[in-house]
Amino acid sequence: MRENRVKRALQGGGISVGTMMLEFDTSGIPRIAAAAGAEFAVFDMEHTGWSIETIKRLMAASRGTDLVPIVRPPAGQYHFVARLLDVGAMGIVLPMMESASQAQEAVRFTRYPPAGCRGAAFNVAHDDYQPGDVAAKMRSANEERLLVALIETAQGVERADEIAAVDGVDVLWIGQFDLTNSMGIPGQFTHPDFQRAVARVLEACQRHGKAGGFGSLDVAELQARRKQGFRFLVYTADVWIYQQALRQGLAAVREVK
Repeated sequence: MRENRVKRALQGGGISVGTMMLEFDTSGIPRIAAAAGAEFAVFDMEHTGWSIETIKRLMAASRGTDLVPIVRPPAGQYHFVARLLDVGAMGIVLPMMESASQAQEAVRFTRYPPAGCRGAAFNVAHDDYQPGDVAAKMRSANEERLLVALIETAQGVERADEIAAVDGVDVLWIGQFDLTNSMGIPGQFTHPDFQRAVARVLEACQRHGKAGGFGSLDVAELQARRKQGFRFLVYTADVWIYQQALRQGLAAVREVK
């Protein structure tokens, strides 16, 4: 099975920097991201109309690059998670993680027995349709899959320590918009309560040897979060990156006298 360089970097205490896709589903987009230097891309199904067929095509396009393809399903249910792994996702982002039991269930969904309950299908997309030793494939798949827990509710923050303690969870990623909504301070990212929540999640990650995740379109904010100790950094997302660059370019052209 293909080595997950993002997981290796995070396990070694390093950082990984990537991006997110929720609008552009062309066959070239993984190659474009990889050529720009992204180490991973999170392909989103929660806030898009993308189907499993779309994701399978994007996973196939990613296989020809060094990009690590990660997918956020619309929900953390088995039938979503298992199918995404079978079509080639090397990582899963689970939305609305709020408890250790929920995290443990997610780990089981992503692992073959005896570590989990993932159903067996081989010589398919996730193993490049290649023959080989099934037991070795299962061990490799269990070792290489990246599991990211999205902390985006007040309850998730309260239980961040127990979630971070779950073996098999690699990253706790703060979803700042949903989190501030849940806290009753929508969009107030400088609010002291939000800043305390961020610090609490990061401390839980550091206590248990997990990576803290943060995403933003603001480069300066990502730089600051990196200095703070976050190690899974997401420059997000395709539609906003394009729109921001286009807006800046158009404005610059109009300013010429």
